[in-house]
Amino acid sequence: MSKEKFYITTPIYYPSGKLHIGHSYTTVAADAIARYKRLKGYDVMFLTGTDEHGQKIQRVAAQNGVTPKQYVDNIVKGVYELWSLMKVTNDKFIRTTDAIHITTVQKIFKKLYEQGDIYKSEYEGLYCTPCESFWTETQLVDGKCPDCGRDVEITKEESYFFKLSKYQDRLIKHLEENPEFLQPTSRRNEMINNFLKPGLEDLCVSRTSFSWGIPVTFDEGHVVYVWIDALSNYITVLGYLSEDDSDFQKFWPADVHLVGKEIVRFHTIIWPAMLMALELPLPKQVYGHGWLVLEGGKMSKSKGNVVDPVVLVDKYGLDAIRYFLLREIPFGSDGVFSNEALINRINSDLANDLGNLVSRTVAMIDKYFGGSLPDTLESGDYDADLRETVLGTVEKTEALLDKLQFSSALTEIWKTVSRTNKYIDETAPWVLAKDEANKPRLAQVLYNLAESIRIVSILIQPFMPETPEKIWYQLGINKTSDISWEMTSKWGIYKTEYTVQKGDIIFPRIDIKKELESLKDKATIEVKSEVKSEAKKKKVEVDAESKPTAKQEKENMEYITIEDFAKIDFRVARIVEVEPVEKSDKLLKLKLELGAETRQVVSGIAKHYKPQDLVGKQVVLVANLKPVKLRGVESQGMILAASDENDEKLVLITLDDKMDTGSKVR
Repeated sequence: MSKEKFYITTPIYYPSGKLHIGHSYTTVAADAIARYKRLKGYDVMFLTGTDEHGQKIQRVAAQNGVTPKQYVDNIVKGVYELWSLMKVTNDKFIRTTDAIHITTVQKIFKKLYEQGDIYKSEYEGLYCTPCESFWTETQLVDGKCPDCGRDVEITKEESYFFKLSKYQDRLIKHLEENPEFLQPTSRRNEMINNFLKPGLEDLCVSRTSFSWGIPVTFDEGHVVYVWIDALSNYITVLGYLSEDDSDFQKFWPADVHLVGKEIVRFHTIIWPAMLMALELPLPKQVYGHGWLVLEGGKMSKSKGNVVDPVVLVDKYGLDAIRYFLLREIPFGSDGVFSNEALINRINSDLANDLGNLVSRTVAMIDKYFGGSLPDTLESGDYDADLRETVLGTVEKTEALLDKLQFSSALTEIWKTVSRTNKYIDETAPWVLAKDEANKPRLAQVLYNLAESIRIVSILIQPFMPETPEKIWYQLGINKTSDISWEMTSKWGIYKTEYTVQKGDIIFPRIDIKKELESLKDKATIEVKSEVKSEAKKKKVEVDAESKPTAKQEKENMEYITIEDFAKIDFRVARIVEVEPVEKSDKLLKLKLELGAETRQVVSGIAKHYKPQDLVGKQVVLVANLKPVKLRGVESQGMILAASDENDEKLVLITLDDKMDTGSKVR
């Protein structure tokens, strides 16, 4: 029985400079889908590559004193290295300077000419060299390129034209009758209303003012317009019009072209029109995702605010970067990159939630059962709810991935991670361990934790290629069918004979204050927003103009700025255990639930509260206070309370309504 086919592509990278994290965004997203489809048993073709022709390349190469081929060869080497670093599992990599591509593009151009879809004339109009795009006067924004905002040039030269206008009605009909062809919906509306219905002009498809391009075989001096050249890669790589077109017959039409929103126009107007002219089926879907931007503006090589993915992976690890890219931004929308947001995701989702869950589970199995669970298990409260939550996540994840909703899929997976962490607090294994009679129940609780983690580890494989291996090692899972995708829908697969192994912390917590301080002077990972800074500046100015009251002056109140206040990390925490500190009549030792993390805090409230009255209360924790020891007991933060002037009355600051523990208090 043959496998179901799946063909996914990313835009081939135009090598005009250094790759930034935005380029990785598209390719990592495509890689996640390719990995997911392979896990589901599909025969996958995943294509990426480089688009190496055009006037801009020729100019930049000349400025650097090298030939265009020498220039692109050097940059393409970096592309190979980056995709290897990001563990991108592309099946093919195409360069538009490859001989097979050049030959096939020439055949396509000649075929369209001979059947009358391409004709010779003269072009005079507006051209943006950086974008390699032709524009009409009405399409400009303030007289500049609507895509990049730079100046356009008036170009006049003998050219060949493609009869794009001929396919206008067919394109409108296809977009209107096939709503899934172009997603998100906003992109489809934009193409129909802004480009197609106002009317299409025939497209200039050859150039004579420069030479770095694919030569037109039947007219010396003409080179093929770079977008006709580049778009054709999706079929030239499959062997279209070659002696061996088996891959073309097998995989075309593409299931999805993943593209940035700035090149949707080329992929949903020019490319489909070309395919219609060639009498070939159109791709099933073009998905135009948003931009990954830095705080303060679009990520752009020309603006000097690029973020080097090599630096990021080196500092934080591959899976942390891939997770952030796919979790932080709803696919299709613009998203903001900052180091602060990245580190917060690492600390909250990866270190506190997933990493802490794995380490706690492994540690308890090792501590209470010597590393391997017994066969005698005893079910109890909360088991069924946990099992239903975990198994229900599988179907939700698959449905969301099929729609390219990476962020939502990861959100569902992390709901399961959070539910599993909550299960630990509900069942309190450390309490069960105090009584030998509870050992079967304790074993069941720890088994459920291990089984939940097993399923989560499989579900995160498309997004995070390295972390599952680390989890399997610590849980003692052999690489068998136990970790196949099919086994995500089955409960009870984890084997009690597996022996856990304590390993390194999968995601160490990062001291965000120190980390951001160390990154201040690094231009490649700039995190400060000009807009945000200006807003803070204005706020401080307003505060500075506010006169203190007479009473405040009398008390010599020392003011802090909003920046000082922002340094304090207030979090919602729930008290789960309380016991007195030995040899102290003032101190209580509190165990706090903080998201998936557990904190120990020593507080001088023993004269005001009985331990049993505190359990279950939601309090406000200063989470980034430097740990100290009080009477030899470490305190990892401070809970907030109000007191009268003589400290005779003290009341904890608690929440009126329930909030998720770990939530930030602002």
